[in-house]
Amino acid sequence: MSRVVLAMSGGVDSSVAAHLLREAGHDVVGVFMRHGEAAPESCSSGKAVSGGLPVVTARTDHKQGCCTASDAADARRVADRLDIPFYAVDFQNDFARIIDYFIDEYTAARTPNPCVMCNNWIKFGRLFDYADSVGAEFVATGHYCRLAMGTDGRPALLRGLDETKDQSYVLFGIDRDYLGRMLLPVGGYHKRDIRRMAAELGLAVADKRDSQEICFVPEGDHAAFIHRKRGPGATGEVVTSDGRVVGTHDGLERFTIGQRKGLGIALGEPHFVVRLESDTNRVVLGSREELARDHLTANRTNWLASPPTEPVRAEIKIRYNARFASGTVQALPGERLTVSFDEPQYGVAPGQAVVCYDGPRVLGGGWIE
Repeated sequence: MSRVVLAMSGGVDSSVAAHLLREAGHDVVGVFMRHGEAAPESCSSGKAVSGGLPVVTARTDHKQGCCTASDAADARRVADRLDIPFYAVDFQNDFARIIDYFIDEYTAARTPNPCVMCNNWIKFGRLFDYADSVGAEFVATGHYCRLAMGTDGRPALLRGLDETKDQSYVLFGIDRDYLGRMLLPVGGYHKRDIRRMAAELGLAVADKRDSQEICFVPEGDHAAFIHRKRGPGATGEVVTSDGRVVGTHDGLERFTIGQRKGLGIALGEPHFVVRLESDTNRVVLGSREELARDHLTANRTNWLASPPTEPVRAEIKIRYNARFASGTVQALPGERLTVSFDEPQYGVAPGQAVVCYDGPRVLGGGWIE
Protein backbone atom coordinates (compact mmCIF):
# COMPACT_ATOMS: atom_id res chain seq x y z
CA MET A 1 0.00 0.00 0.00
CA SER A 2 1.55 3.30 -1.16
CA ARG A 3 1.41 6.42 0.96
CA VAL A 4 0.06 9.46 -0.88
CA VAL A 5 0.10 13.11 0.20
CA LEU A 6 -3.06 14.71 -1.20
CA ALA A 7 -3.42 18.48 -1.47
CA MET A 8 -6.91 19.14 -0.07
CA SER A 9 -8.36 22.57 -0.78
CA GLY A 10 -11.78 21.97 0.71
CA GLY A 11 -13.34 21.79 -2.75
CA VAL A 12 -15.27 18.97 -4.35
CA ASP A 13 -12.45 17.84 -6.66
CA SER A 14 -9.77 17.16 -4.05
CA SER A 15 -12.42 15.73 -1.72
CA VAL A 16 -13.51 13.11 -4.25
CA ALA A 17 -9.85 12.54 -5.12
CA ALA A 18 -9.36 11.45 -1.50
CA HIS A 19 -12.15 8.91 -1.85
CA LEU A 20 -10.81 7.57 -5.16
CA LEU A 21 -7.33 7.17 -3.72
CA ARG A 22 -8.64 5.28 -0.72
CA GLU A 23 -10.72 3.05 -2.99
CA ALA A 24 -7.54 2.29 -4.95
CA GLY A 25 -5.91 1.08 -1.74
CA HIS A 26 -3.59 3.98 -1.01
CA ASP A 27 -2.62 5.27 2.43
CA VAL A 28 -3.83 8.86 2.05
CA VAL A 29 -2.54 11.83 4.04
CA GLY A 30 -4.60 14.98 3.50
CA VAL A 31 -2.76 18.30 3.53
CA PHE A 32 -4.25 21.78 3.50
CA MET A 33 -1.63 24.27 2.34
CA ARG A 34 -1.72 27.51 4.29
CA HIS A 35 -0.33 29.91 1.78
CA GLY A 36 -2.24 33.17 2.08
CA GLU A 37 -1.29 36.44 3.67
CA ALA A 38 -1.04 36.60 7.44
CA ALA A 39 -4.17 37.69 9.24
CA PRO A 40 -5.13 38.16 12.90
CA GLU A 41 -7.40 35.13 12.90
CA SER A 42 -6.33 31.63 12.02
CA CYS A 43 -8.01 28.34 11.46
CA SER A 44 -7.64 25.39 13.79
CA SER A 45 -8.12 22.36 11.56
CA GLY A 46 -6.47 19.05 12.21
CA LYS A 47 -2.91 19.28 13.40
CA ALA A 48 -1.63 22.65 12.28
CA VAL A 49 2.09 22.72 11.75
CA SER A 50 2.41 26.49 12.13
CA GLY A 51 1.25 29.82 10.81
CA GLY A 52 -1.98 31.77 10.58
CA LEU A 53 -4.71 31.48 8.00
CA PRO A 54 -6.04 34.63 6.33
CA VAL A 55 -9.59 35.78 6.74
CA VAL A 56 -10.90 37.50 3.63
CA THR A 57 -14.15 39.05 2.49
CA ALA A 58 -15.74 36.73 -0.05
CA ARG A 59 -17.51 37.96 -3.16
CA THR A 60 -21.18 37.04 -3.35
CA ASP A 61 -21.23 36.07 -7.04
CA HIS A 62 -18.65 33.31 -6.77
CA LYS A 63 -16.28 31.68 -4.37
CA GLN A 64 -12.93 33.26 -3.49
CA GLY A 65 -9.76 31.23 -3.99
CA CYS A 66 -8.54 28.38 -1.87
CA CYS A 67 -7.11 29.61 1.41
CA THR A 68 -9.99 30.67 3.64
CA ALA A 69 -10.74 29.36 7.10
CA SER A 70 -14.00 27.84 5.83
CA ASP A 71 -12.09 25.97 3.11
CA ALA A 72 -9.77 24.47 5.72
CA ALA A 73 -12.77 23.47 7.81
CA ASP A 74 -14.42 21.86 4.79
CA ALA A 75 -11.25 19.89 4.03
CA ARG A 76 -11.01 18.72 7.65
CA ARG A 77 -14.64 17.54 7.66
CA VAL A 78 -14.07 15.56 4.46
CA ALA A 79 -10.93 13.98 5.93
CA ASP A 80 -12.87 13.04 9.07
CA ARG A 81 -15.69 11.59 6.99
CA LEU A 82 -13.27 9.47 4.95
CA ASP A 83 -11.19 8.59 8.02
CA ILE A 84 -7.87 9.88 6.73
CA PRO A 85 -5.26 11.90 8.65
CA PHE A 86 -5.31 15.62 7.96
CA TYR A 87 -2.73 18.34 8.49
CA ALA A 88 -2.63 22.08 7.84
CA VAL A 89 0.90 22.92 6.69
CA ASP A 90 2.37 26.41 6.66
CA PHE A 91 3.74 27.40 3.24
CA GLN A 92 3.27 31.14 3.74
CA ASN A 93 6.95 31.99 3.43
CA ASP A 94 7.12 30.09 0.15
CA PHE A 95 3.95 31.74 -1.09
CA ALA A 96 5.47 35.18 -0.52
CA ARG A 97 7.62 34.34 -3.54
CA ILE A 98 4.46 33.93 -5.64
CA ILE A 99 3.17 37.33 -4.56
CA ASP A 100 6.50 39.01 -5.31
CA TYR A 101 6.53 37.41 -8.77
CA PHE A 102 2.94 38.58 -9.39
CA ILE A 103 3.72 42.18 -8.47
CA ASP A 104 7.07 42.29 -10.27
CA GLU A 105 5.58 41.01 -13.52
CA TYR A 106 2.67 43.46 -13.56
CA THR A 107 4.89 46.44 -12.76
CA ALA A 108 7.24 45.36 -15.57
CA ALA A 109 4.35 45.55 -18.07
CA ARG A 110 3.92 41.78 -18.24
CA THR A 111 0.85 39.67 -17.46
CA PRO A 112 1.70 37.06 -14.80
CA ASN A 113 0.16 33.66 -14.17
CA PRO A 114 0.54 32.95 -10.45
CA CYS A 115 -1.44 29.69 -10.63
CA VAL A 116 1.21 28.13 -12.89
CA MET A 117 3.97 29.32 -10.58
CA CYS A 118 2.14 28.00 -7.52
CA ASN A 119 1.98 24.55 -9.13
CA ASN A 120 5.65 24.71 -10.12
CA TRP A 121 7.03 25.99 -6.83
CA ILE A 122 4.61 24.79 -4.17
CA LYS A 123 2.06 22.11 -5.11
CA PHE A 124 4.53 20.10 -7.16
CA GLY A 125 7.64 21.50 -5.55
CA ARG A 126 7.56 22.06 -1.83
CA LEU A 127 4.78 19.53 -1.37
CA PHE A 128 7.13 16.83 -2.63
CA ASP A 129 9.57 17.88 0.08
CA TYR A 130 6.77 17.41 2.59
CA ALA A 131 5.91 14.03 1.08
CA ASP A 132 9.51 12.91 1.46
CA SER A 133 9.47 13.99 5.10
CA VAL A 134 6.49 11.73 5.88
CA GLY A 135 7.65 8.79 3.77
CA ALA A 136 5.10 9.26 0.98
CA GLU A 137 5.81 7.94 -2.49
CA PHE A 138 3.24 10.06 -4.31
CA VAL A 139 1.73 13.55 -4.34
CA ALA A 140 -1.85 13.88 -5.58
CA THR A 141 -4.16 16.79 -6.38
CA GLY A 142 -7.66 17.32 -7.73
CA HIS A 143 -6.49 18.73 -11.07
CA TYR A 144 -8.41 17.71 -14.18
CA CYS A 145 -5.46 16.11 -15.98
CA ARG A 146 -4.41 12.55 -16.69
CA LEU A 147 -1.18 10.60 -16.60
CA ALA A 148 -0.17 7.81 -18.96
CA MET A 149 2.94 6.12 -20.25
CA GLY A 150 4.25 7.90 -23.31
CA THR A 151 5.61 6.26 -26.45
CA ASP A 152 9.06 7.19 -25.20
CA GLY A 153 8.59 4.93 -22.19
CA ARG A 154 8.30 7.83 -19.73
CA PRO A 155 5.23 9.18 -17.93
CA ALA A 156 3.24 11.73 -19.93
CA LEU A 157 0.82 14.46 -18.85
CA LEU A 158 -2.48 14.44 -20.76
CA ARG A 159 -5.44 16.76 -20.93
CA GLY A 160 -8.33 15.96 -18.62
CA LEU A 161 -11.20 13.90 -20.00
CA ASP A 162 -13.59 16.79 -19.31
CA GLU A 163 -12.38 19.36 -21.83
CA THR A 164 -14.43 22.10 -20.18
CA LYS A 165 -12.44 21.63 -16.94
CA ASP A 166 -9.05 20.61 -18.33
CA GLN A 167 -6.20 22.10 -16.24
CA SER A 168 -3.18 20.72 -18.05
CA TYR A 169 -2.18 24.25 -19.11
CA VAL A 170 -1.35 25.22 -15.53
CA LEU A 171 0.79 22.11 -14.98
CA PHE A 172 3.12 22.52 -17.96
CA GLY A 173 5.94 23.90 -15.80
CA ILE A 174 6.34 21.08 -13.29
CA ASP A 175 9.56 19.07 -13.16
CA ARG A 176 9.27 16.19 -15.64
CA ASP A 177 10.94 13.86 -13.16
CA TYR A 178 7.97 14.30 -10.82
CA LEU A 179 5.44 12.86 -13.28
CA GLY A 180 6.18 9.34 -12.09
CA ARG A 181 5.35 10.33 -8.51
CA MET A 182 2.11 12.18 -9.29
CA LEU A 183 -1.47 10.94 -9.03
CA LEU A 184 -4.39 12.83 -10.60
CA PRO A 185 -7.47 10.79 -9.65
CA VAL A 186 -10.24 13.02 -11.06
CA GLY A 187 -8.68 13.62 -14.48
CA GLY A 188 -10.49 10.66 -16.03
CA TYR A 189 -13.95 11.93 -15.00
CA HIS A 190 -16.33 14.67 -16.01
CA LYS A 191 -17.12 17.30 -13.40
CA ARG A 192 -20.75 16.22 -13.21
CA ASP A 193 -19.62 12.71 -12.24
CA ILE A 194 -17.34 14.08 -9.52
CA ARG A 195 -20.21 16.08 -8.02
CA ARG A 196 -22.48 13.04 -8.23
CA MET A 197 -19.92 10.91 -6.39
CA ALA A 198 -19.55 13.56 -3.72
CA ALA A 199 -23.30 13.63 -3.21
CA GLU A 200 -23.48 9.83 -3.01
CA LEU A 201 -20.72 9.88 -0.40
CA GLY A 202 -22.66 12.44 1.62
CA LEU A 203 -19.95 15.08 1.33
CA ALA A 204 -21.21 18.57 2.14
CA VAL A 205 -18.93 20.04 -0.58
CA ALA A 206 -20.85 18.27 -3.39
CA ASP A 207 -22.44 21.54 -4.54
CA LYS A 208 -19.64 23.88 -3.49
CA ARG A 209 -18.82 26.49 -6.11
CA ASP A 210 -15.50 26.35 -7.93
CA SER A 211 -12.81 28.91 -7.14
CA GLN A 212 -12.50 31.51 -9.86
CA GLU A 213 -10.24 34.26 -8.56
CA ILE A 214 -6.56 34.35 -7.68
CA CYS A 215 -6.57 33.23 -4.07
CA PHE A 216 -4.69 36.26 -2.72
CA VAL A 217 -6.74 38.79 -4.73
CA PRO A 218 -10.29 37.84 -3.66
CA GLU A 219 -11.83 41.07 -4.87
CA GLY A 220 -10.39 40.59 -8.36
CA ASP A 221 -8.72 44.03 -8.35
CA HIS A 222 -5.08 43.30 -9.16
CA ALA A 223 -4.03 46.94 -9.21
CA ALA A 224 -5.53 47.68 -5.79
CA PHE A 225 -3.71 44.68 -4.35
CA ILE A 226 -0.39 45.81 -5.86
CA HIS A 227 -0.90 49.36 -4.61
CA ARG A 228 -1.51 48.07 -1.09
CA LYS A 229 1.74 46.15 -1.26
CA ARG A 230 4.03 48.54 -3.13
CA GLY A 231 2.31 51.91 -3.01
CA PRO A 232 0.63 53.94 -5.79
CA GLY A 233 1.50 53.10 -9.39
CA ALA A 234 3.55 55.37 -11.61
CA THR A 235 1.50 57.65 -13.82
CA GLY A 236 1.95 57.71 -17.57
CA GLU A 237 0.35 58.52 -20.90
CA VAL A 238 -2.30 56.60 -22.75
CA VAL A 239 -1.64 56.96 -26.47
CA THR A 240 -3.02 55.59 -29.71
CA SER A 241 -0.79 53.52 -31.94
CA ASP A 242 -0.17 56.59 -34.14
CA GLY A 243 1.22 58.48 -31.14
CA ARG A 244 -1.80 60.63 -30.21
CA VAL A 245 -2.07 61.23 -26.45
CA VAL A 246 -5.64 60.48 -25.33
CA GLY A 247 -5.32 60.28 -21.57
CA THR A 248 -3.26 59.31 -18.56
CA HIS A 249 -3.11 56.32 -16.24
CA ASP A 250 -1.85 55.63 -12.73
CA GLY A 251 -0.10 52.31 -13.24
CA LEU A 252 0.69 49.78 -15.98
CA GLU A 253 -0.56 47.08 -13.62
CA ARG A 254 -4.12 48.15 -14.44
CA PHE A 255 -3.77 46.87 -18.00
CA THR A 256 -3.08 43.75 -20.01
CA ILE A 257 -2.65 43.07 -23.71
CA GLY A 258 -6.00 42.69 -25.47
CA GLN A 259 -7.95 44.59 -22.82
CA ARG A 260 -10.91 46.58 -24.12
CA LYS A 261 -13.10 47.28 -21.10
CA GLY A 262 -12.18 49.51 -18.20
CA LEU A 263 -9.87 51.80 -20.17
CA GLY A 264 -11.66 54.91 -18.93
CA ILE A 265 -11.31 56.59 -22.32
CA ALA A 266 -14.04 57.11 -24.93
CA LEU A 267 -12.69 57.17 -28.47
CA GLY A 268 -15.88 56.63 -30.45
CA GLU A 269 -14.95 53.12 -31.58
CA PRO A 270 -13.56 50.03 -29.84
CA HIS A 271 -9.89 50.26 -28.89
CA PHE A 272 -7.72 47.61 -27.30
CA VAL A 273 -4.47 47.63 -25.37
CA VAL A 274 -1.97 46.57 -28.03
CA ARG A 275 1.26 47.35 -26.20
CA LEU A 276 2.56 48.22 -22.74
CA GLU A 277 5.86 50.10 -22.65
CA SER A 278 7.76 49.64 -19.40
CA ASP A 279 10.53 52.04 -20.51
CA THR A 280 8.20 54.97 -21.29
CA ASN A 281 5.37 53.87 -18.97
CA ARG A 282 2.92 54.31 -21.84
CA VAL A 283 -0.24 52.33 -22.57
CA VAL A 284 -0.74 52.02 -26.33
CA LEU A 285 -4.24 51.56 -27.75
CA GLY A 286 -5.14 50.33 -31.21
CA SER A 287 -7.63 48.40 -33.29
CA ARG A 288 -8.33 44.70 -32.93
CA GLU A 289 -6.39 44.07 -36.12
CA GLU A 290 -3.30 45.52 -34.47
CA LEU A 291 -3.47 42.76 -31.86
CA ALA A 292 -2.98 40.04 -34.47
CA ARG A 293 0.24 38.02 -34.14
CA ASP A 294 1.33 35.21 -36.43
CA HIS A 295 4.22 34.11 -34.24
CA LEU A 296 5.70 34.42 -30.77
CA THR A 297 8.85 33.56 -28.87
CA ALA A 298 9.05 32.27 -25.33
CA ASN A 299 11.81 31.69 -22.78
CA ARG A 300 12.31 29.59 -19.63
CA THR A 301 10.92 26.58 -21.44
CA ASN A 302 9.95 23.37 -19.69
CA TRP A 303 9.47 20.15 -21.63
CA LEU A 304 7.34 17.26 -20.39
CA ALA A 305 8.28 15.28 -23.49
CA SER A 306 11.60 15.13 -25.31
CA PRO A 307 12.29 18.61 -26.74
CA PRO A 308 11.72 18.60 -30.51
CA THR A 309 14.94 18.61 -32.52
CA GLU A 310 13.16 20.04 -35.54
CA PRO A 311 9.95 22.02 -36.13
CA VAL A 312 6.83 20.04 -35.14
CA ARG A 313 3.14 20.54 -35.62
CA ALA A 314 1.21 21.19 -32.41
CA GLU A 315 -1.89 22.62 -30.84
CA ILE A 316 -1.07 25.72 -28.82
CA LYS A 317 -2.69 27.64 -25.97
CA ILE A 318 -1.62 31.21 -25.18
CA ARG A 319 -3.86 31.62 -22.12
CA TYR A 320 -5.65 29.27 -19.78
CA ASN A 321 -9.10 30.03 -21.23
CA ALA A 322 -7.94 30.49 -24.82
CA ARG A 323 -8.99 28.17 -27.60
CA PHE A 324 -6.41 25.86 -29.08
CA ALA A 325 -4.60 27.21 -32.12
CA SER A 326 -2.76 25.14 -34.70
CA GLY A 327 0.81 25.94 -35.55
CA THR A 328 4.44 24.89 -35.71
CA VAL A 329 6.72 24.79 -32.68
CA GLN A 330 10.49 24.87 -32.73
CA ALA A 331 12.81 24.56 -29.74
CA LEU A 332 15.62 27.12 -29.66
CA PRO A 333 18.94 27.20 -27.80
CA GLY A 334 18.99 28.81 -24.38
CA GLU A 335 15.69 27.34 -23.11
CA ARG A 336 13.60 29.18 -25.67
CA LEU A 337 11.02 28.26 -28.29
CA THR A 338 9.19 29.86 -31.16
CA VAL A 339 5.64 29.29 -32.39
CA SER A 340 4.33 30.10 -35.87
CA PHE A 341 0.53 30.14 -36.00
CA ASP A 342 -1.51 28.95 -38.96
CA GLU A 343 -3.90 31.83 -38.32
CA PRO A 344 -3.13 35.08 -36.46
CA GLN A 345 -3.86 35.05 -32.72
CA TYR A 346 -5.18 37.99 -30.72
CA GLY A 347 -4.05 39.02 -27.25
CA VAL A 348 -0.61 37.38 -27.14
CA ALA A 349 0.58 38.80 -23.83
CA PRO A 350 4.20 38.86 -22.63
CA GLY A 351 4.42 37.13 -19.26
CA GLN A 352 1.71 34.57 -19.99
CA ALA A 353 2.49 30.91 -20.59
CA VAL A 354 2.34 29.31 -24.02
CA VAL A 355 1.69 25.57 -23.83
CA CYS A 356 2.10 23.12 -26.71
CA TYR A 357 0.24 19.83 -27.20
CA ASP A 358 0.50 16.77 -29.40
CA GLY A 359 -3.12 15.65 -29.33
CA PRO A 360 -3.97 15.20 -25.63
CA ARG A 361 -0.30 15.11 -24.51
CA VAL A 362 1.41 18.17 -23.09
CA LEU A 363 4.72 18.58 -24.89
CA GLY A 364 5.87 21.58 -22.88
CA GLY A 365 5.84 25.34 -23.02
CA GLY A 366 7.45 28.56 -21.93
CA TRP A 367 6.84 32.16 -20.96
CA ILE A 368 5.93 34.54 -23.74
CA GLU A 369 8.56 37.16 -24.44
